[in-house]
Amino acid sequence: MADWLWPLALGVLGAIIGSFLATLVIRWPQGRSVLAGRSMCDGCGRILGAIDLIPLLSAVLTRGRCRTCGAAIDPRHWQIELACAALGLISGIAIPGPAGAAGAAFGWLLLTLAALDVSEFWLPDILTATLALAGLAAGLIAPPDWSERLIGGVAGFGALWLIAFLYRRLRGCEGLGGGDPKLLGAIGLWLGWRMLPFVLLLAGLIGLGTVLIGTARGRKISASDQIPFGALMAIAAYPLWLVMIAIVS
Repeated sequence: MADWLWPLALGVLGAIIGSFLATLVIRWPQGRSVLAGRSMCDGCGRILGAIDLIPLLSAVLTRGRCRTCGAAIDPRHWQIELACAALGLISGIAIPGPAGAAGAAFGWLLLTLAALDVSEFWLPDILTATLALAGLAAGLIAPPDWSERLIGGVAGFGALWLIAFLYRRLRGCEGLGGGDPKLLGAIGLWLGWRMLPFVLLLAGLIGLGTVLIGTARGRKISASDQIPFGALMAIAAYPLWLVMIAIVS
């Protein structure tokens, strides 16, 4: 396939996959099936037709509302679809070919984990494991090599696990969620060990910026406030993958 077709194909595929991932992010925490049953309006229960299910376009045509009852449709549907389309497009531009497709999958999985962590403080093991296994598989077609990936996986998990263990022993309470070390380990299997310090640094800077913006808007910050650190790491990891690709290309 010609190089210029990869961004287009991955962008369209991203919008389609984003439609499924948005449904997963919304339904899964509610205990609703993602695969079984037809999509319906949460307001009136009407079964949605084809015109309601076109990624991105349906949100424009219906103005984000049910055509029957006028109830607002969760904006996360079009937001995640748009984000996945953008990730596919960017990955296809950065490195056209199978490696770009792998990078898009990396971004899509990170986005899903970030969305669940922001809304539920939840990093499902099955998604983190999928990210980890995909990172190992990507070693067949994209840098870094497997040795760096394996070291990154062990170092990423081990570093945050040790920090969480020491914090718990010293303070007598949890300082990190149990999913955070697993996520950093999975990210290490994608980026290799050399990029892990930058993941933590960028995640910390994003978190600090978020806190400062909240403070500037009048939000009161306390020591007991929770921050979805997994989401911050996920947000940091994808642009660092782009940096890594730019360095090795």
